[in-house]
Amino acid sequence: MISITQAPVVQAEMLIRKPAAEVFEAFVNPEITTRFWFTRSSGRLEAGKKIRWDWEMYGVGDDIHVLAIEENRRIRIESSDGTQTEWLFTPRGQNETFVAITPSGFAGDGDSVVQQAIDSMGGYTMVLCGLKALLEHNVVLNLVADKSPDAHVT
Repeated sequence: MISITQAPVVQAEMLIRKPAAEVFEAFVNPEITTRFWFTRSSGRLEAGKKIRWDWEMYGVGDDIHVLAIEENRRIRIESSDGTQTEWLFTPRGQNETFVAITPSGFAGDGDSVVQQAIDSMGGYTMVLCGLKALLEHNVVLNLVADKSPDAHVT
């Protein structure tokens, strides 16, 4: 049997060809975020706030706590399961931003931790692809809804 000796660290990264302020705004402003990620939010991300995110097509949601906001540079949240996620926004010139999303704090046995890490990396990569299509080309790809169409609630 294979065992892990340290928790995996995963990161989803993407270059978005838009200024950091615009890319950052897409994650803190639910009017934009609901176009590429979750379907409903209880409000804008602000440090210290508790926010509800829902994926209505799947009948699931999460209560998150916004731990830190550094405008146009960083977001850090904690999900209801205790995991934390950090977004870093690195400007590359005037009209490009490199976004790195790092989830951490997975719990459970080794198999569970590895599966959570893999799922998180895949999910956040999809989110970044949806964001890129929206901001660079004004195209809504419906990636999150189309990932598991058989899991939709009716």
